[in-house]
Amino acid sequence: MSGHSKWSTIKHKKGAADAKRGKVFTKLIREITVAARTGGGDPDGNPRLRTAIIAAKAENMPKDNIERAIKKGTGELEGTSYEESICEGYGPSGIAILVDIMTDNKNRTMAEIRHAFSKYNGSIGSTGCVAWMFDKKGLISFDKAKVDEEKLMEVALEAGAEDINDEGTTLEVITDPKDFEVVKEALDKNGLTCVFAKVTMIPQNMVKVDGKDAEHALKLVEALEDSDDVQGVYANFDIPDEVLERISTQ
Repeated sequence: MSGHSKWSTIKHKKGAADAKRGKVFTKLIREITVAARTGGGDPDGNPRLRTAIIAAKAENMPKDNIERAIKKGTGELEGTSYEESICEGYGPSGIAILVDIMTDNKNRTMAEIRHAFSKYNGSIGSTGCVAWMFDKKGLISFDKAKVDEEKLMEVALEAGAEDINDEGTTLEVITDPKDFEVVKEALDKNGLTCVFAKVTMIPQNMVKVDGKDAEHALKLVEALEDSDDVQGVYANFDIPDEVLERISTQ
């Protein structure tokens, strides 16, 4: 589980996510809008919308923003129509990359994605080339130094978590997507504050990457994530901690 999720944790710790809060909100609003459009505006009857709202609240999105996004999805307010798709490809050292797209102009978005892959020694592949390497899971990450490990394990497993991984400085609670909300709520109620929580794509196997390839891999992921039309980027790189820390301070 090390690698991309660990990089995400480092970025959160260093405030990189806060520096791009406007961009984060844009992506969350799109997800809430599409979730409401496809499954209705009632979170109780729409699991995707419930998960999107949890993610928005975790980023301290104001309640009014969430409600407006839902109304845009249900048609109560005027909104943009977005198309969802997945782009699959390879990065430096042959790492697998999944790009979750939500856009109102697919041609524009694909041009941006192709440019990013080309710039950082990657290539776009055919449909299905790497998707099979990932599993959809709930991921709840904790700073190991700021949480009671025994209590975390007890609460998480009792609430239905599948596994808890020790990643050195972090503890990662893994859930089935359908159990994500229940486990997250149980952890919150017991005062266990996470670094981040989301339903994500977790790689089945990792590829060790170092040196220039490690730098290019991280730059590629960041370039893709920087697009408003990209909801998520998932990769199976495993980069040494010291390299992650060094690159994160550059």
